Amino acid sequence: MRRGLAAVLTGALVLSPIVAVPAAAAGPKLGPLGYGKLKIGQTKKQARRTGTIVLERSDGGCTGFDLKAYRTPDDEVGGYISKKHGVVAIFAAKGMRTPRGIGIGATMAQVKKKYPGMREEINHWWAPASGGKKKTQYWFMFDQRNKLSQLGLVSPKQDCFN
Repeated sequence: MRRGLAAVLTGALVLSPIVAVPAAAAGPKLGPLGYGKLKIGQTKKQARRTGTIVLERSDGGCTGFDLKAYRTPDDEVGGYISKKHGVVAIFAAKGMRTPRGIGIGATMAQVKKKYPGMREEINHWWAPASGGKKKTQYWFMFDQRNKLSQLGLVSPKQDCFN
């Protein structure tokens, strides 16, 4: 995620916020398993074959990437690939929505209504995104006005950030 997750990222990248868009706007989906052909759990090789990512930088056992359609500034990444667990995080770009219509700019009340099982952790909120074999979580970060400022799809097995 962006600046708010900088505190929990190992490697201490300084990340900046995504510009808010109205909650009602339609856009690309950040689904419970991934973004388009890019799926949580894919190996680096599988993720590259999707044609949706550009590899950015490696830090120990993790490689940062950008989505080709949504490039980030030099001090940001659009997600992470772990050597051990494959794709472990995909961060929402401007205009992306979950299948329940949640995107950057939604209020905390809107997110809680769509994700009633949402739980608070240190530095973020999270809710189950999918069940079955490939359990994933949506991570939500809110600004001081309780507006969603950052959104990501994350594997609970991730080892790239806290």
